Amino acid sequence: MAVVGLGYVGLPLAVEFGRVVDVVGYDIDARRVKELRDGHDHTLEVSGPELAAATRLRFSDDEADLVAANVYVVTTPTPIDEHKQPDLTPVLAATEAIARSLSPGDVVVYESTVYPGATEERCVPLLEAVSGLQFNRDFHVGYSPERINPGDREHRLPTIVKVTSGSTPDVADFVDALYRTIITAGTHRAPSIRVAEAAKVIENTQRDVNIALINELAMLFNRLGIDTEDVLRAAGSKWNFLGFRPGLVGGHCIGVDPYYLTHKAQAVGYHPEVILAGRRLNDGMGAYVASQLVKRMTKQGIQVQGARVLVLGLTFKENTPDLRNSRVVDILTELADYDIDVDVLDPWADPQEAREEYGVDLLEQPETGVYAGVVLAVGHREFVELGAERVRAFGAPGAHVLYDLKYVLPKADSDLRL
Repeated sequence: MAVVGLGYVGLPLAVEFGRVVDVVGYDIDARRVKELRDGHDHTLEVSGPELAAATRLRFSDDEADLVAANVYVVTTPTPIDEHKQPDLTPVLAATEAIARSLSPGDVVVYESTVYPGATEERCVPLLEAVSGLQFNRDFHVGYSPERINPGDREHRLPTIVKVTSGSTPDVADFVDALYRTIITAGTHRAPSIRVAEAAKVIENTQRDVNIALINELAMLFNRLGIDTEDVLRAAGSKWNFLGFRPGLVGGHCIGVDPYYLTHKAQAVGYHPEVILAGRRLNDGMGAYVASQLVKRMTKQGIQVQGARVLVLGLTFKENTPDLRNSRVVDILTELADYDIDVDVLDPWADPQEAREEYGVDLLEQPETGVYAGVVLAVGHREFVELGAERVRAFGAPGAHVLYDLKYVLPKADSDLRL
């Protein structure tokens, strides 16, 4: 096998397969390959002992090493561009690299999240054009969408049911059997590749829309002077109430996947009302948080222009170094527009990556007693362990606002909550 792309999705997959079959873990990033050869994963998804246990796995950044494989799995990112349109560049580059090594009888399985039809409409023609081989005669494809949840130590690759599919019934059987060798939770064989693609993209779209509803309710309850968490706790006493909470919606999945579905919808002449409305609302939450902070500062007589604000957390979720599509950045941008100086503390984020991706210089240790505002944006365990008193110690005595976005602190200990 060859697993192409060694990020949050590809590495755990390569490690699990590397226990049972010969696997080449391929990535174009030579630094990434070197760190993995040295037994270290900076994403923290795979430990050193887990890497060592994959005795049949080797890492490479040399495309020539792909030739020996007869099963290829593509796990490259599928981001959106500045216009919120699908960017298939990474997955198509991986497809082209595989096509240069493709031989009769080979199978290419895609795990990258795409819109329904992308595998057969975009990837297969490229495989044919570059390899000179014919689809479903000389080679076949499958689709098995990733379900990795970064930072989750309970729901791991083997313990999450895997959706599988193939371009013919026989190949679908092959792909399903292949994944069953490592997935202890079992598999669900979809009737077609398009169904598997659609299933993946709606998983996160559903979550996005649900969170958007709760975010809108939080804004409404704020105007009504009602605590959102109190309302959700009361409503949650009913057995079938879904336990979503308001907040920033970032990361590579929930904040991105809906745009893949809406792109395809618009391509076939359908305008998706609810999905796009949810996206607009969630994308605006950073600006809403900043405006709420500024309003409270003004009400407390705190000078806004030139004020200093401390933001705790930059990653898109707690207890992970993953900075992809972090919406905390929206808060920073909005506060800067108010001429506020913002400092950011995040013990999980890589300082170099934060600087390169967002132009943010992370603090090693913030000052105490100086900030006009403290925003607890990410619920890292280090911040939870600090507690309200030590978090408040960062603020100027008697003249600061503490905004708890993650409900980490008791209600009485914060000035603002979503």
